[in-house]
Amino acid sequence: MIKIKFLGATGTVTGSMYLFDVDGRKFLLESGLFQGPRELEERNYREFNFDPAEIEYIILTHGHLDHIGILPRLVREGFTGEIVTTPATRDIASIMLIDAAKIQEEEAYSISKRNMRKGLPPVAPLYDSGDAVLTLRHFTKMVNYGETFTIFDSVKVTFRDAGHILGSSFIEMEFENGKKLVFSGDLGNYNKPIVRDPDSPVMKDADFVIMETTYGNREHRSIEESVAELREAIIDTFERGGNVIIPSFALERAQDILYYLREFYEEGSLPEGVQVFLDSPLAISATHIFRAHPECFDDETRELIKRHRDPFSFPGLKFTRSVEESKKINNIKSGAIIIAGSGMCTGGRIKHHLKHNLWREEASVVFVGYQARGTLGRDIVDGKEKVTIYGEEVRVRARVYTINGFSSHAGRDGLLNWALKFENPEFFLVHGEHESQEAFASLLREHKRSVTIPGYGEEITI
Repeated sequence: MIKIKFLGATGTVTGSMYLFDVDGRKFLLESGLFQGPRELEERNYREFNFDPAEIEYIILTHGHLDHIGILPRLVREGFTGEIVTTPATRDIASIMLIDAAKIQEEEAYSISKRNMRKGLPPVAPLYDSGDAVLTLRHFTKMVNYGETFTIFDSVKVTFRDAGHILGSSFIEMEFENGKKLVFSGDLGNYNKPIVRDPDSPVMKDADFVIMETTYGNREHRSIEESVAELREAIIDTFERGGNVIIPSFALERAQDILYYLREFYEEGSLPEGVQVFLDSPLAISATHIFRAHPECFDDETRELIKRHRDPFSFPGLKFTRSVEESKKINNIKSGAIIIAGSGMCTGGRIKHHLKHNLWREEASVVFVGYQARGTLGRDIVDGKEKVTIYGEEVRVRARVYTINGFSSHAGRDGLLNWALKFENPEFFLVHGEHESQEAFASLLREHKRSVTIPGYGEEITI
């Protein structure tokens, strides 16, 4: 008997986790962190619905924290099995998990200091750097695209290129009872630079498809339109005498933006003397990992490398790792492009740059990624006149751009095209907010497909 329990990414885009029980033997597909509003993040501290010591394998589709971020807690609480993923995802996880642990430690320290002033006990981090380091020892099985491996001597698992970020995959599974299941992971946007477009599924006769729906209710602007809008936003901001602030995810989005800024420089669109700062140690490390995995690149980027050109470098670009270097950027009042994390403005150096620029009419904030509900980024995008940053009220006077064509997620049409390549499976929709899931379910039903939207903790038998 095969049972699947949905333990995350139900009605939300974070916390991806699915527990498989195959005749009493257990493995996890994804081990994500819940991010966003407090009620979601509190789930990270709840007791697991299973004993981590019983999990023999954890299969990961890619290195975003909403898919890998709970791994160190699983290790802390008894997981001793193997983590299976692609080589690029393993390298990305090595920096993402260490960074996440540091954030957990810093947040716990900050809360503990406040508690001490109130006579309350200190708090422990969700996990620490030691847990993260130990977790990396469990990345023992690296699998290339198209390669099939077997777990429990009965479950065949194949990784396919999902085109989402470097090393990302969707997973095809075949069980001993003959049932076939495909898990989409996060499917990538089409016609983007650097990584390839998503593969078409090979297992078209799958019985079940667990599918993400991040953008199931809307389509993106085209890449061409988005690149043009970014160029115009930069030129317009510099003409007004301000800085361009770009909140960016460290993985994929930061590298995409560097790729296009290099193109702008080469075509002469960037003003002479422009200063571009990648002010994110994590994004800097991720960029180095990108350079180490050209096997994941598309033809256009490979061609650049063949001509000995760096896709992510150009004159005027500065990588700022230290806090001191980051602080100096705030002395620049115009002519700077500042790329920093976190992508939803929930933490990191971007909050300092927003504090110094958000109130300035001549400045611009350019959002190039998804902004979840309950985040500072969403508040700014939704047009709030004032926001709170580090306990201070800041008026939003900068010009705000939202350019969604840079998304590393497929839009509605891309998702639908991929889904309709399957013959007639049962679809289980995950990794999307309620409106997005319902809209995509309606689309699939219009095409005579069977659809279920599982709830948190729901279990099915296949």
